[in-house]
Amino acid sequence: MRRLGSVQQKMPCVFLTEVKEEPSRKRDCQQFQVVATENVNPRALESNIDCALATEKLDGTCCYVSLYNGEPYLWARLDRKPNKQADKRFKKFHHSRKSCKEFTWNVEEDFRNVPDSWIPAHGVQHHNGQPVPDENGHIPGWVPVEKNNKQYCWHSSVVNYDAGIALVLRPGSDDSELLEVAAVPLSELLEQTLELIGTNVNANPYGLGCKKQPIHVLVPHGIIRIRNAPAVHYQQLTDWFQGCAEGKVEGIVWHCNDGMLVKLHRHHLGLKWPVGDTFLNKRPVVIRVNWVTYELDVGSEDLFVSFTNLNGRCFDCIKDVHFET
Repeated sequence: MRRLGSVQQKMPCVFLTEVKEEPSRKRDCQQFQVVATENVNPRALESNIDCALATEKLDGTCCYVSLYNGEPYLWARLDRKPNKQADKRFKKFHHSRKSCKEFTWNVEEDFRNVPDSWIPAHGVQHHNGQPVPDENGHIPGWVPVEKNNKQYCWHSSVVNYDAGIALVLRPGSDDSELLEVAAVPLSELLEQTLELIGTNVNANPYGLGCKKQPIHVLVPHGIIRIRNAPAVHYQQLTDWFQGCAEGKVEGIVWHCNDGMLVKLHRHHLGLKWPVGDTFLNKRPVVIRVNWVTYELDVGSEDLFVSFTNLNGRCFDCIKDVHFET
């Protein structure tokens, strides 16, 4: 699997897009929609999109594994955003129909404070030693998920730094349809980005766990392959999303041979998300977590312990995984 590093810049859409002055289907506070045209993006054509690997775009929150104080750590996505005064100026400039690239930022004064441990994502441009905001006025970046941090409690639930492991959902090695929840060494995930999905993330479109017994897992980006992806054609992709069981996904990310990543979200085609029964819940899953081998003193409510109690069990889908009370 291709390592993605910490690059989590805005991926281009596989089609050229246009802006409609209608409320966004994806973001409640956004008073416009970005929709796909029927023209394939020249950047995708240059990267030979027809030979790219198509993977499922998952609906969660982005994470990153890298070293922190010399040890493998999970990092949470945290974009630096403008303060109220700077944001007001930026929006006024944007509504004047001028190019956002022409707006002048003062990074030291215009942006909200972030923790000292914050780092910008790889790929963020710098000017005079300062990171350059993207077209939305944000600076993508990361903060380490430290122990007992209540702000990132769901991130914390899927890692144990004493054992150096993380809870990961991935394809099983012995069956093309089978998924597995496994305890994976953080050292094996270094410099990869992953998606945190679960009960308390993005309204839980995959139906994992419940309020009383929340379930969260990490999914490495690019690991859930789409086996029968349609051709990169507007109508064929629209029909696939609407009429195919495998098309009940949030979107597609194509991994091109030259390293280019290209995406398509359902909302680019004016299609609804979430859908009732996602394709992720069409696949059986087996639990391969054996906490006993680590001999650590943990509480009975620990997610690793709960999964250990199900070790070796197989379920029809990840949504069916529940812990015994």
